Amino acid sequence: MHPCDRSDMDVYSGSRLGQASLKTIWRSQKQLPPIPNHFEQPTNRKWRIALYSHDTMGLGHKRRNHLIAQTLGSSALEADILTISGMSDASNFVMPPGVDCLTLPALYKEKDGQYRSRRLDISLQEMIALRSQVIRTSLETFAPDVLIVDNVPRGAMGELDLTLEYLRDRTETYCILGLRDILDEPSAVRRDWQRHDNERAIRDYYDAVWVYGDPAVYDPIQEYQFTPQTSAKLHYMGYLDRTACLQFVDEASKRAIDTLNLPSGRLMLCAVGGGQDGEQLAEVFARAKFPSDAYGLILTGPFMPKTVRQRLQAQADQRSDLYLLEYVPEPTLLIERADRVITMGGYNTTCEILSFQKQALIVPRIKPRQEQIVRAERLQAMGLLDMLHPDRLNVKTLGEWLAQTDKLPNVRDRIDLNGLTRMPQFLGEMLGVPHIHQSI
Repeated sequence: MHPCDRSDMDVYSGSRLGQASLKTIWRSQKQLPPIPNHFEQPTNRKWRIALYSHDTMGLGHKRRNHLIAQTLGSSALEADILTISGMSDASNFVMPPGVDCLTLPALYKEKDGQYRSRRLDISLQEMIALRSQVIRTSLETFAPDVLIVDNVPRGAMGELDLTLEYLRDRTETYCILGLRDILDEPSAVRRDWQRHDNERAIRDYYDAVWVYGDPAVYDPIQEYQFTPQTSAKLHYMGYLDRTACLQFVDEASKRAIDTLNLPSGRLMLCAVGGGQDGEQLAEVFARAKFPSDAYGLILTGPFMPKTVRQRLQAQADQRSDLYLLEYVPEPTLLIERADRVITMGGYNTTCEILSFQKQALIVPRIKPRQEQIVRAERLQAMGLLDMLHPDRLNVKTLGEWLAQTDKLPNVRDRIDLNGLTRMPQFLGEMLGVPHIHQSI
């Protein structure tokens, strides 16, 4: 049996579901008064779901959380959903009724992995204290039935500690940690997780750990040597099928693509995520030779430095087959249209490549994490995409790849892409809502 195909009865075996509430046990140990079980849902109150992402580099965490919010908001769960994001443009995404966004003061991650305030002239300590209090107060007021935390068990620099402690001691909120398929190479994950005491946080605060991936590609339990307590809470959801994004695209976003007046030839799309560190790939692509029936489009991302965009625009102005675009709210529209995709290989873009079964070349980021190169190597070994190490990236090697014969991968028979379908089903089981089926 595939690990992602267990029946609903098996989903939370070994967890606190169906047993005495651990939070009730914690409260009795602390000699705190019992709290009412608000999971007996009143008729005038929808379920409440909160999603947190720290959002310090690029757009990946934000885009993943908003797709999850869109999916849950469109499901039969009947929930009000609050997303807590560290990106100021988080609310630019189209959301169904009942979904809203709270934006935190922004953090910035340097290339060496260190954090600082992105805009405010305050110390990192002050910034973390500010964000921590905003999160804690907001969730106390919103009183979620479920909190889904993206990727970082204690939040950026431990900013979730106050909130997790409050939720454990004072509420019946179910806490779920959502992890992308690959975090980093194993020794780095074991070192970082030990330093940040992440497995203790999972033990003490979380009811489940959802992995948005397929163990046929990468098995975190085996690779990262998680403790038995963490492994018992871990559930493989499958990759997130990004074709689902198309149902949420508004007409304004479609018109924005149409107004580009792109040629009718084959589209070679170069996408570098937020653009913060996409300079090398974009500039090599801008000088590469495209097939005679093709043209190139560089999606620079909103965080690419202005000087780099200006250099790329100067290159595009000298060519009739190269276009430049800074940002679109839903880049899935361009992925769907593209004949080839050249990218750095972040989680979301890779999911888009797999979902639309595109011929793709990954030129992965290798600092400060090895996540992208590990993922690209695994998928290349499965014959689902091509990878080029950034040290080998130049106009010649890229041009040779662009000149190759088309070979579309057969992804859907090889990889589980059902993560978005399982989420509302699993949450329905947690909350005691019968027969939840995803509408996507």
